[in-house]
Amino acid sequence: MLLVIDAGNTNITIGAYQGDELTFTSRLATDHHATRDRIAVDLASIFRLHEIDKTSFSGAIISSVVPEISRALKEAVEKVTGQTPLMVGPGVKTGLNILTDNPAEVGADLVAVSVAAKNKYALPAILVDLGTATKVIALDKNGAFLGCSISPGIEISLNALSTGASQLINIGIRFPNHAIGTNTVDSMTSGLIYGSIDMLDGMCDRFAAEIKDPVQTIVATGGLSAVAAGCRNKMVMDQDLILEGLKLIYQKNC
Repeated sequence: MLLVIDAGNTNITIGAYQGDELTFTSRLATDHHATRDRIAVDLASIFRLHEIDKTSFSGAIISSVVPEISRALKEAVEKVTGQTPLMVGPGVKTGLNILTDNPAEVGADLVAVSVAAKNKYALPAILVDLGTATKVIALDKNGAFLGCSISPGIEISLNALSTGASQLINIGIRFPNHAIGTNTVDSMTSGLIYGSIDMLDGMCDRFAAEIKDPVQTIVATGGLSAVAAGCRNKMVMDQDLILEGLKLIYQKNC
């Protein structure tokens, strides 16, 4: 069984593949000061919860955009499973042609979702990754990574609005009934959700205009991908795309 882990700034997503079958997924809140032992305890608890034998893993792979915990996470996986995980980064074979100014600076998360989409969907493709940051990614007809846009994620925008404007309150993320808000909560929700939806549609339109060939697929992924269901552009929902990408990268290297 293969252990796959994606460490993002908000959540750590954990899954396991038996062959090509994703047998479970779990999420932890990211603690930027977590130690090896703290992460090891969390991993062991998750395996018990899902009735996974920690000795059943034959390999592991990690993508991390949180350098503060990358080493602790790697060592925790080694301690709990006995497997030394492959860390996605420069020098790891991905099969992804990155056509940016500095390919080495492209995040491991962007690489993993792109590898999965290239393998799974008709190309050219646009990927909309809604996590801590909102990323829109362009893949050409050959699956090459053309580039992306990065903007504050929905939760970042919500927190900034709530903390930066003293008369506004902290609200949850939900779909509003109307664009025209008639109270503070509805007005904030409208701006947050419909503003994000229209931004995504606008960026997808701009990306489609710059990609030379007609876009065949738009994929929405990430922890807040459900928001993309409100977009005008038709999108395929694939929340765990990054885990599939990690599996494919592992298979190319091990």
